[in-house]
Amino acid sequence: MTDPKNPPVDVDSETSAVWQGCVPVPGTPDGFTMRGTYPQNPAGVEVMLERWEPGTAEPAHFHPGDDMTVVVEGKMIVQFYRKEGDALVPDGEPLVLSQGQAGYIRAGRIHDARYVERCKLVYVHDRAFGFHAAS
Repeated sequence: MTDPKNPPVDVDSETSAVWQGCVPVPGTPDGFTMRGTYPQNPAGVEVMLERWEPGTAEPAHFHPGDDMTVVVEGKMIVQFYRKEGDALVPDGEPLVLSQGQAGYIRAGRIHDARYVERCKLVYVHDRAFGFHAAS
């Protein structure tokens, strides 16, 4: 039963305050903005709300901890790599993630990401976030 003094409010990802306050982060690729929290202890996680513009991309990189990305809106493609000598070689078929899907990447796993549609993501990292370029 709906309370007439407090009717439900419909919001979406464009109007929800959850996505407000995203800011650029120095040293990260163009097109990326985020709003995040920081773990309070070593067992904590860092959760970020990310927005990516279509046509933007992250170069090959890795993170210090396992991560999970949930695609709230849009479509992205992740390519994994392995090192062969000094070269990065694609490791398997690209992973395509669309709205409602989640992807998981283990710590240290080299990957890139391309945003083929405007994306809104929920990103969860099992420790303080780190972005390390793979060269």
